[in-house]
Amino acid sequence: MLSAAIFDMDGLLVDSEPFWQRAQIDVLSELGVSISLQDTRDTTGVRIDEIVKYYARTQPWQGPSNADVQARIVDRVVALVKDEKPMMPGVKDAIAICHQAGLKVGLASSSPLTLIHPTLDALGLSEQFAIVESAGALKYGKPHPEVYLNAANALDVDPEHCVAFEDSFTGLLAAKAASMKTIVVPAAHEWEDPRFVIADQKLASLRAFSADNLESLSPSTS
Repeated sequence: MLSAAIFDMDGLLVDSEPFWQRAQIDVLSELGVSISLQDTRDTTGVRIDEIVKYYARTQPWQGPSNADVQARIVDRVVALVKDEKPMMPGVKDAIAICHQAGLKVGLASSSPLTLIHPTLDALGLSEQFAIVESAGALKYGKPHPEVYLNAANALDVDPEHCVAFEDSFTGLLAAKAASMKTIVVPAAHEWEDPRFVIADQKLASLRAFSADNLESLSPSTS
């Protein structure tokens, strides 16, 4: 029986992936790093400090520390989210359906709390989540399951009784590793990615989500 729903944030609730891509390219290019749009797409769902660490190792720069570069990227994304407020379609209805089903609702994101809270505030979603967990300060980010396990623990629900909503394969792996049911909502350009077959359900948009999706994931109906 499902008892909780845990949502990712970037790319699922907010269309911030283009902002992350733009911020990475702008900031890292200024430091002489060769980085393409496809490079940023290939790291979707990966924690920003891990991305910065990778480029510092493979294309080292002079001057700012990794922490400084990470902060510049995050600050740029925060500014863009506050200005444009790009909520994904179907978000509020999907969260409402989970609440109406009696599920505890939480959030588990790879982003640092310095981005999570401003984003939720900008979208008017802060009150919708009983708990918010960030992988930003954890030893390992997604695809490691720790942030999802922490979210389940904070909600006082066994991971097996949680459904995780994700948009990236990296996040999907994290939720599966935590033994959660999974609903993936891939970006249009990733829809045909065969790796998403491991998800319990795949939706083109959260607008396609309904109470029937939750019902079909409940072990009691199988």
